[in-house]
Amino acid sequence: MKEFWNERYADVEYAYGTNPNEFLVAEYSRIKSDDGIAKILCIAEGEGRNACFLASKGFEVTAVDQSAQGLAKTKQLGKTLGVEITTIEADLEHFEIDPASWDGIVSISAHLPPALRKKVHSKIVSGLKPGGILILEAYTEKHLDMLGIGGPPAHQKEMFMALAELEQELQSLDFIIAQETERHLHEGKYHQGLSAVVQVVAQRGGNKI
Repeated sequence: MKEFWNERYADVEYAYGTNPNEFLVAEYSRIKSDDGIAKILCIAEGEGRNACFLASKGFEVTAVDQSAQGLAKTKQLGKTLGVEITTIEADLEHFEIDPASWDGIVSISAHLPPALRKKVHSKIVSGLKPGGILILEAYTEKHLDMLGIGGPPAHQKEMFMALAELEQELQSLDFIIAQETERHLHEGKYHQGLSAVVQVVAQRGGNKI
């Protein structure tokens, strides 16, 4: 898969554009810190559009991805926008999320095989600080019946996400937003048109925001 993503990110053009995900833009302000600048981890961050947006809002952002090519473009985009991003090249299967370390964790279109997804989501739950926020958006299998472009291929249906599964995998968190919906995406050439997605905002401990 690393080779696939390096190839996709090899073009000068940004595969998913340089604008941040709209759901993230709508919800990022929920992420706060009681002890200085909030620290945010962006998993499967690709070319950095979401990480750079968050850094532009004053957060301390770390972007993790298995693609060196994608992370190089993250750095490039950060330079263009005048922000700094910490990048880590790692496969999520082997990336450790330190417990109670993050004010926010962002997972946008981080489609994984079910066993690995459950493992990563368990790490996310423990990796959030008390009061920390998870923001997640991913494609649902319903997307296969829609005209929009994006999401896992049809032969990898198991990599789509469903709200019922997420509610189980993230059950230790308090859900603020939990919905399957349809919306129009305009994110580069690979996320386009009417799309079926699942959206989650969830908090570890504390009161719902």
